[in-house]
Amino acid sequence: MKITAIETIPYSIPYAKPLRFASGEVHSAEHVLVRVHTDEGLVGVADAPPRPFTYGETQQSVIAVIEKIFAPQVTGMDVFAREQVHARLHRTVGNPAAKSAIDMALWDIVGQALGQPVTQLLGGYTDRMRVSHMLGFDAPERMAAEAERIRDTYGITTFKVKVGRRPITLDLDVCRALRETLGDEAELYVDGNRGWTPSESAAALRALEPVGITLAEELCPADDVLGRRWLVRQSPVPFVADESATTPAEVTRSLLDGAATAISVKTARTGFTQSQRVLFQCEGMGAEVVMGNQIDGQLGTVCTVAFGAAYAAASRRAGELSNFLDMSDDLLTEPVTITDGTLAVRDLPGLGVAIDPDKLTRYRQDR
Repeated sequence: MKITAIETIPYSIPYAKPLRFASGEVHSAEHVLVRVHTDEGLVGVADAPPRPFTYGETQQSVIAVIEKIFAPQVTGMDVFAREQVHARLHRTVGNPAAKSAIDMALWDIVGQALGQPVTQLLGGYTDRMRVSHMLGFDAPERMAAEAERIRDTYGITTFKVKVGRRPITLDLDVCRALRETLGDEAELYVDGNRGWTPSESAAALRALEPVGITLAEELCPADDVLGRRWLVRQSPVPFVADESATTPAEVTRSLLDGAATAISVKTARTGFTQSQRVLFQCEGMGAEVVMGNQIDGQLGTVCTVAFGAAYAAASRRAGELSNFLDMSDDLLTEPVTITDGTLAVRDLPGLGVAIDPDKLTRYRQDR
């Protein structure tokens, strides 16, 4: 089965509630829908969520690199020759979201062709994952009220709390309010998006010990090499590398250098194929993983749970699978549903998704 074309469609869906964090804020999902077409009529889909403040990609750059570089390189290639496809994609540096969308769309095609869900092809460990919800910057009482609503509505009891503001007491007060509101049964962990210095991060970790957080992610920049290593050595909880470890090589370097003791895996930036390599590297080095969220819509969430549920190590912790709840709408014909704090994998060939043509017409930006 041959690749005949790769289609890129920019679209924008407003967020009902903007997400704010130390490295930026998001008011709308300005993503690129990627469709890979084949000579047998099967079409694979995936989402490319550009994050210019983290990886340097934009809607325009994703479209340009796919249309001008990637599509000409892989058109005519066998869908099943994914390693050959990757070899051509990786001639070009960077562009993680664009590469990942092509990779996941190819896996979608393979699953359709074989009549199997992607998660079964990857590993098939379980059929669902526990869900973690991400909370952006706001006042303590509003963040606590949002967490309580999410818990009561969806059964979610794990929350990732965005931190990194100054003074650090702004975020410490939030964490304390969340613990007081949610009680001891809730799991809380923090993500600084590189917003603090190592000394600020260390002070925050000490102050948060009574709160009982379970993970600390990217509290300070990894480029502050000695400070980061000093901080990680004294962290009382696993220290997660996210945007500082976006390739298998960076993951290895981060773990060996003492810049992290756990890794966030995001299919939006490493697809399924590279995410496998990251996960297996973490397993081999004894590092925990958490399935992260690149502020994904429902299509991206389907991809994350398909990968996370495929492996024991990836499904052990709650995955960040609920930020689509902050969006005002979505493109899928069958919405993603969170029940009792879990999200089930779709038991359909490939990714098991279909795009609503009317909604795509409404939100696309190229017409």
